Amino acid sequence: MRVADTPQLRFPAFPIICARIMQIPGHIDPVITGTVPLRGGNRVDLVGLTRDGIRAALEGAGLDAKAAKLRGKQIWHWIYHRGVTDFDAMTDIAKTMRPWLTERFIVGRPTIVTAQVSNDGTRKWLLAAADGQEYEMVFIPDADRGTLCVSSQVGCTLNCRFCHTGTMRLVRNLAAGEIVGQVLLARDALGEWPKGTMAGGADDEDDDAGHYTADGRMLTNIVMMGMGEPLYNFDEVKSALKIVMDGDGLALSKRRITLSTSGVVPMMARAGEEIGVNLAVSLHAVSKEVRDEIVPLNRKYGIEELLAACAAYPGANNARRITFEYVMLKDKNDSDRDARELVRLIKQYRLPAKVNLIPFNPWPGALYECSSPERVRAFSNIIFESGISAPIRTPRGRDIMAACGQLKSAATKPSRAELDRIAEEKQAALG
Repeated sequence: MRVADTPQLRFPAFPIICARIMQIPGHIDPVITGTVPLRGGNRVDLVGLTRDGIRAALEGAGLDAKAAKLRGKQIWHWIYHRGVTDFDAMTDIAKTMRPWLTERFIVGRPTIVTAQVSNDGTRKWLLAAADGQEYEMVFIPDADRGTLCVSSQVGCTLNCRFCHTGTMRLVRNLAAGEIVGQVLLARDALGEWPKGTMAGGADDEDDDAGHYTADGRMLTNIVMMGMGEPLYNFDEVKSALKIVMDGDGLALSKRRITLSTSGVVPMMARAGEEIGVNLAVSLHAVSKEVRDEIVPLNRKYGIEELLAACAAYPGANNARRITFEYVMLKDKNDSDRDARELVRLIKQYRLPAKVNLIPFNPWPGALYECSSPERVRAFSNIIFESGISAPIRTPRGRDIMAACGQLKSAATKPSRAELDRIAEEKQAALG
């Protein structure tokens, strides 16, 4: 039985299962952008489609334009505001239409392979796509917020030396539906969809009247900081985040969403203009020599070019500062001199910025050690004394390999023959 064929687990029961770890030598691979088989076989998965996309799918299945527009609006609400996956539960859609929808469409979710809960409450899921490829997402609860760390690719092509994901090959980009699906699945697991029904619609008069209440959210923030480089999957990430920010659906403010990049300079301005969320930059070093080593993308887009792109990022100001992520590596990038150079660069480019200092999170085979707590505090103090915020991030989820830089799945890159077979199976399923 393939992973994608196994039944989905349901929460709140979280089995604590050890994550599988496979060491796969990291190297730079081209992005695989081929088609992915539909989770519903010959049925269309509506998750990830825009409103117009849902309407067009309904028209393509035989509804007239007026009916497709109405049903599309209703289905959009049920998917993104109510979290419903069963057309029979969409109570303002006529009972006679629900079987017709079920035969032609699905409202999918990623398959849960394993789910783990850390001693500190952090939750990590290993998920499988319809083609069996695996990726991870993490939920981090805090007193005043709940943050979901979302993946954008299966694997990664950047090979950052301190990052466990960087030891994987890049398998492929995640589609918009697979990105949005992580958010939907997290809300499923947290049990925070609005309760009650919306029965009693004009074309569903036989149903009992229901009661509808909107609950407070546990999931308040999203960070595109999971597996992969979001700006190397720009179009799908943009489409997914537009759905997440839509006021008639998940309705998460762009101010509560952060996109993290290792420095894909040519795409940064587009991200600011077309997506408009907060920007985080994985800086991690202040010299060309060290950053070339630990963030190889620096050899293509150097520090000066990267910081100039940060200075030009649309919407950045003192109220919406750019976050520089800086992992603390013992005797590599953690000296007082490094801290002072970081301050100098931020001020030289007049950046509205803060610095998140991240104690290095170990993983099997890692080449580095974490700076001592005393060294991290000294580094932070130098930055704070210059007038720049430099909080030290508390490691979360280390015991289940869910902390920053620890995500990795056992995904492997399919062969050309395997990709051709997948495409043929999809075509056959579609008839």
